[in-house]
Amino acid sequence: MEAPISPEWLADPATLLPFILIGFAAQLIDGALGMAFGQISSTLLIAFGVPPAAASAGVHTAETFTTAVSGISHVAHRNVDWWLFMRIVIPGVIGGVLGAYILTQIQADVAKPVVLTYLTALGLYLFYRGIMHRHTEKRPKIIAPLGLAGGFLDAAGGGGWGAIVTSNLLVQGSNPRKTIGTVNTAEFFVTVTISATFLATLGWKSFTFATLGLLIGGVLAAPFGAWIAKRVNPDRLLTFVGALLTLTSCYGLYRALS
Repeated sequence: MEAPISPEWLADPATLLPFILIGFAAQLIDGALGMAFGQISSTLLIAFGVPPAAASAGVHTAETFTTAVSGISHVAHRNVDWWLFMRIVIPGVIGGVLGAYILTQIQADVAKPVVLTYLTALGLYLFYRGIMHRHTEKRPKIIAPLGLAGGFLDAAGGGGWGAIVTSNLLVQGSNPRKTIGTVNTAEFFVTVTISATFLATLGWKSFTFATLGLLIGGVLAAPFGAWIAKRVNPDRLLTFVGALLTLTSCYGLYRALS
């Protein structure tokens, strides 16, 4: 398992740089498209040998700060639909607590291939709609269950809030810019709850040197994502979201089955 922050590690700040760059890139994508910080960061930490529970805890600790900055930026750019926000944030918090608790008690990998296959199909569908300019805006009807499922899978899988919630709201016809801004803003409250649950069960050992790098990079990138989301054409946003969701889900499915 990766060592926590120590004076020996801090003696060479250059070792932070790879994690800062990954945190910056992951948050830039997440802020602009509404997903991927958790998937990218968790995959990296697990590849470095960090156990899944500790990786998810570390990522969510960093996200507590990055989602705060991202949420403020989206509010400032008027990317938030408050009607939608109120309907996803409470179920998301409840799902996050359940997912975090379960991950610290048992392995939650059984349903992962099924979820990733579903997300791959959603990604392809969103990509098709973006390319064909067939996104007709309307109020989504299924909201609270998405928040519950998104919060649960985000905690249990180390990421997935945006992939589940953003993609399904877009399929229902929600405005891409408002959806991305709203889901990112709600993510702060979900992440704080998940982090607190991990802290209560795992302690401060989950806050590692890599987590610090992800935090710094993510906070630096957070304001730019909201700016990008506000200025990109809705159909193009939908295309980018579909492509990113398909790629990350396919890679996750490959890892889960290999």
